[in-house]
Amino acid sequence: MIRIACVALFVILFLIFSIPLLIAEWIIGKFNMDLKNRSSLAIVNWAFRVCLWFSGVSLTVIGEEKVPKNTAVLYVGNHRSYFDILLTYTRVPRPTGYIAKKEMLRYPLLVNWMKNLHCLFLDRDNIKEGLKTILEAIDKIKAGISICIFPEGTRNRVPDTFLPFHEGSFKIAEKSGCPIVPMCLNNSAAIFEDHLPKIRRAHVILEYCDPIFLSELPKAERKFAGARVQQIIRETYFKNKELV
Repeated sequence: MIRIACVALFVILFLIFSIPLLIAEWIIGKFNMDLKNRSSLAIVNWAFRVCLWFSGVSLTVIGEEKVPKNTAVLYVGNHRSYFDILLTYTRVPRPTGYIAKKEMLRYPLLVNWMKNLHCLFLDRDNIKEGLKTILEAIDKIKAGISICIFPEGTRNRVPDTFLPFHEGSFKIAEKSGCPIVPMCLNNSAAIFEDHLPKIRRAHVILEYCDPIFLSELPKAERKFAGARVQQIIRETYFKNKELV
């Protein structure tokens, strides 16, 4: 329980004492949005790394050199833990927004930082609003902001399984022309979800797979990009399972 207490206390203190930083970031954004993007990325990266340190997480990263550095990308990953966001965000080389559930809008200060990081908020029960979020994500990609999605739609609570990947999420890559970077996470639920409410030491494997360019696929295959990416992540997951 000490670890979760440390993480919770740090998050609360960070959100409170970062209020002046939020004001400073707002002012910076009025004059230099690129500087704001980079400074917000650095601040949140630091905070996430501290949370991971308190949690006792060790992370092995494979294939990070495959991630394009000169263009925005669509990251796609499997989702078993709240810590998936922390683990993957600390590795991004450029400003990256995550697609989160709209319920996150209820948390003050946290939502301000999420908006600074270009996160988008998805209403999973409203098709029209969901389409609007997809269009916003396409605009972000075109503006040079990478986007990360977990297309299972929710955290999968069953080990060694995968929920269907929602095909609509992949319209972001199809319409923007950006590469898809599959991300495979092994053992992230061992940090917290496998033994709520305790946080325990865990070794997590994060592997970046070869980028996929939908424009290079036959038109018929583009309709099933989600299934293709899921298969890649599934194969990588079971390949890396023995490394945990």
